Amino acid sequence: MAKTSMNLEENVASALCYLGLIITGIIFYIIETENKTVRFHAMQSILVSVGIIIVTVFANILIWFVPFVWFLYWLVNLLVFILWLVLMIKAFQGEKFKLPVVGDIAEKQVK
Repeated sequence: MAKTSMNLEENVASALCYLGLIITGIIFYIIETENKTVRFHAMQSILVSVGIIIVTVFANILIWFVPFVWFLYWLVNLLVFILWLVLMIKAFQGEKFKLPVVGDIAEKQVK
């Protein structure tokens, strides 16, 4: 495995990008200056986090107006949790798991 400028293994740093969602994504994007794989995962983490925030806010607003759809809120949270786990596991395994749209944007920002 390749090392990063932070002296971490590439797969560990990539997985850590997702750990704290937008916060760790920003930290790793700023600090990691050399490793493009880690920078990709950091940017993808940032973009996914923004999407999660938007979806969560929308779901919260929807619950206020349509209370009987509270199960959608829990479903959204479950799906977000599963996505978070998949991204962390794939990154730790050394796989460059690129999400549709968000992954393309992240890839362009790293080049």
